Amino acid sequence: MKVKIKKLHPHAVIPQYANFGDAGLDLTATSMSLDDLNLIYGTGLAIEIPQGYVGLLFPRSSISKKSLFQRNAVGVIDSGYRGEIMIKFGYYKKDYNAPYQAEKTYQVGERIGQLIIVPYPQIELVESDTLSESDRGTGGFGSSGA
Repeated sequence: MKVKIKKLHPHAVIPQYANFGDAGLDLTATSMSLDDLNLIYGTGLAIEIPQGYVGLLFPRSSISKKSLFQRNAVGVIDSGYRGEIMIKFGYYKKDYNAPYQAEKTYQVGERIGQLIIVPYPQIELVESDTLSESDRGTGGFGSSGA
């Protein structure tokens, strides 16, 4: 499948798969801004996700070496969005009065996340007074014993 992508920044890197068979396209930071609680990385890219598909933004496995977590766990790029692909990270601080520590974050020019484009069905919800029975039933958080 061919998907249009547009560079918004001269140093933007067109995402690529690191290895044959990988699901995620690596995204590279072209900018980084800081607010009170977040590091916001820009990729300098906009994309045209086809109708019926969604772009999902995930952290890379290298995040385990950083003091970061992706703020919304999984980012969603809807097919109608044409703005810059950005990823927002929160950062862990042992002392909330201590200054921000850049050495435990991604730097501009580094790969910061991955994009996976997948199809999704268009769902029509039907209100009902009953639902079918299942083995799990209403068991929620921790109900599997794990």
